[in-house]
Amino acid sequence: MRRLVLLIYLIALPLAALAEDYEAARGPGGEHPDLNGIWQALNEANYDLELHMAKSAMQERAGPHGPVPAKSLLSMGAVGSVPPGLGVVEGGKIPYKPEALEKKNANKANWAELDPEVKCYLPGVPRATYMPQPFQIFQGENSVFIAYQWAGGVRDIYMKDPGPAQVDSWMGQSVGHWEGDTLVVEATGFHGQAWLDRAGNHTSWKLKVTERYTPMSPNHLSYEATIEDPETFTRPWKISMPLYRRMESSMQLMDFKCVEFVEELLYGEYRRNPLD
Repeated sequence: MRRLVLLIYLIALPLAALAEDYEAARGPGGEHPDLNGIWQALNEANYDLELHMAKSAMQERAGPHGPVPAKSLLSMGAVGSVPPGLGVVEGGKIPYKPEALEKKNANKANWAELDPEVKCYLPGVPRATYMPQPFQIFQGENSVFIAYQWAGGVRDIYMKDPGPAQVDSWMGQSVGHWEGDTLVVEATGFHGQAWLDRAGNHTSWKLKVTERYTPMSPNHLSYEATIEDPETFTRPWKISMPLYRRMESSMQLMDFKCVEFVEELLYGEYRRNPLD
């Protein structure tokens, strides 16, 4: 009976509470926790960061008895539907400015034509973390590098600030430092074209993302990202989620360089003899 009571108690405890006294194994150099490994988020954040119910498609149109899938998505059936998600936004809602919310809604209404993910562009930060594919952290004594399976994306985390980014880009420039056992990464230098999810949530070139990676157990990381963008939002806001270590003995990142997969979508109409 004691064991049963203890088991129920442990299951009921939030993972964060169990991690309060967790002492992570040390990484290269012996000073900081070891974040090396292949990790993946297991949630519905890439569909929509906010709480959402299931629906028939990522892009819908009005039907005789309620929304139905957009014509271009109709043949996808349930494969193109949206599963429900509890959301990962602290406080529940993203604090948009009115004009930015209008753009979000327009993005959502034209998802198939506008989402950069559809065209295999790099997902940006923080979206790269919760794309439905794994990523790998390579941690050295004084260096951190992240490789993403999606589109072969990479991030070099500078542990010494090199100054402002020389050019704006999809993934921006990332500068990291340690606060105890937490790796803190500040990402700036974005060009403002990336989305945050398939629901049309977006940012501008003024985006700054502050990420926090904290070991919670040998096989879990706590991930938090504070998002600041005075052009798009009324205040900074935060998302949080656990990241899970991929445990397969043969696990490795594989090639998913999807650019060639969308050549027909982007350039097919320019063939000498376009396909039907």
